[in-house]
Amino acid sequence: MVMLENISRSAGSWVLLTCPSPSWESLVTVTWKIRPQKGADCSLAYREDTHTVVRTTCSERLDWKPEPEQNFTLQLSSVELTDEGFYICEIVSSDGNFDRCYHLTVLVPPKVTVNCDGSGNVVCKAAAGKPAAQISWVPEVCHSTKDESHPDGTVTVLSTHIANATADSQVTCSVSHPTGNQSLSIGCHSGNEKVYILVPCVASLAGLMIGILFLLAFIYCYKLHHSRICQKTKTPETAPTENVQDDHDLELEPYTIFVQKENVIYNSVSDLTMRDNVPVHLRTAI
Repeated sequence: MVMLENISRSAGSWVLLTCPSPSWESLVTVTWKIRPQKGADCSLAYREDTHTVVRTTCSERLDWKPEPEQNFTLQLSSVELTDEGFYICEIVSSDGNFDRCYHLTVLVPPKVTVNCDGSGNVVCKAAAGKPAAQISWVPEVCHSTKDESHPDGTVTVLSTHIANATADSQVTCSVSHPTGNQSLSIGCHSGNEKVYILVPCVASLAGLMIGILFLLAFIYCYKLHHSRICQKTKTPETAPTENVQDDHDLELEPYTIFVQKENVIYNSVSDLTMRDNVPVHLRTAI
């Protein structure tokens, strides 16, 4: 009957697997058979009569500890997710056959983060853990949790603590996992408060803009009205055109009479002069 032992180790750690130890005088062979859940099988075998070791497709991280002639223990260094599976030890001796089987489970610690979303809710995230982490809250109020599985077997757990509008105290996210427990605290303002703060700010800004517009309109109307008054005050009075023309005619009228008289006198003198220069026998005709 094969004995089965379940063991678990964190990724990156070391594993030591022991095997039954019969008397050296009766020992024939010792064989470790590895059957991972993903990937090809491999084996390590030791023959006592020849003191030889046979390795088939096994990783260099898998070896005897320290030497098969002294110990049958198998050593696995820097455990990875791909190492998960069954490890079987088979011993053949003159006293009989002995077997031991181990099932190795690889644990991956989650990466825990806590933050506030846009609504003031607290979001706690335990990313890529194996197995899935357990999340609880203090205080224990309304929250929602969802899991997301990944191809490598890890799971991300996302839990949202719904914002409480009546309390702003810090909340604590507690993450439980076989690799260790963690607790993170944070305080977030509720989304309602953000809305209440935003509304007065918008109203104040709108009131300021309206006031500026009214002031600019008042200045424009004042300047327009003042400009019209100035134009009325500075416009000179224009005398009627007819009066200017009449005054001009009056000023020229004496000169016109004078010129006309001078012309009459000039004509008379011219006539006398011409008569004196004409011969006597021709004056009668003139």
